Amino acid sequence: MSKFTIIQTGGKQYKVSSGQKIKVEKLAAEEGAVLNFDKVLLVVDGDDVKIGAPYISGAKIEANVSAQKRDKKKIVFRYHSKTRYRKMKGHRQSFTEAIVL
Repeated sequence: MSKFTIIQTGGKQYKVSSGQKIKVEKLAAEEGAVLNFDKVLLVVDGDDVKIGAPYISGAKIEANVSAQKRDKKKIVFRYHSKTRYRKMKGHRQSFTEAIVL
């Protein structure tokens, strides 16, 4: 059966399992540092399912920071018809890449 966990970080929820590479919102940690995610919402281990209300007390997931990167550029284009209004700019979101232990 499958083993996975759902954690919360950066206002988002992620389904993670051991050995998986995850991309989360930027966290203040250097490469090689170990992150502890203590906001665990759900743990599934075969037929054993633990559901938090809202979090499971005492449960934590550790991950090793592999890189601090920036995502591909997103184009933000604003346009108003019939008024010659055009504004274009780009945005690159920073993120932390980690490997779940």
